[in-house]
Amino acid sequence: MTLVEIILEYIGLALLCLGAIASLIGAIGMHRLRNFYLRLHAATVITIWGGVYPIVGASILAMVMPELGVYRWFMAGAGFVTAFIILILAPAGSHALARAVHRSRTALVEPCVYDAIDSEMCVKKEVSAQ
Repeated sequence: MTLVEIILEYIGLALLCLGAIASLIGAIGMHRLRNFYLRLHAATVITIWGGVYPIVGASILAMVMPELGVYRWFMAGAGFVTAFIILILAPAGSHALARAVHRSRTALVEPCVYDAIDSEMCVKKEVSAQ
């Protein structure tokens, strides 16, 4: 193995580990966060960090595996294309889902400071003067 292949192998393994850690953090966020919009953010973090990074890491690892023969380039290319498509579509889907929930008034924003689209969606807590 050349030095470049060794470095690429370590980069691929680091991306796989980063994806596993991000998935764990995102899963904890899905459990602990309070409202729909914050949980949607955690789910998007799981999709991007926990999905795209390991796919890119596996693609890099596929490039440096001589056991795969000529198919290593096919596997690496398919992984990079898949990661790119997820990277483009996940935020767009998350935004569409958040917009649909907001327009249907299914989930109230709590805590809310300001809502420019619909001020009635804000759940304002009364602050008692002491």
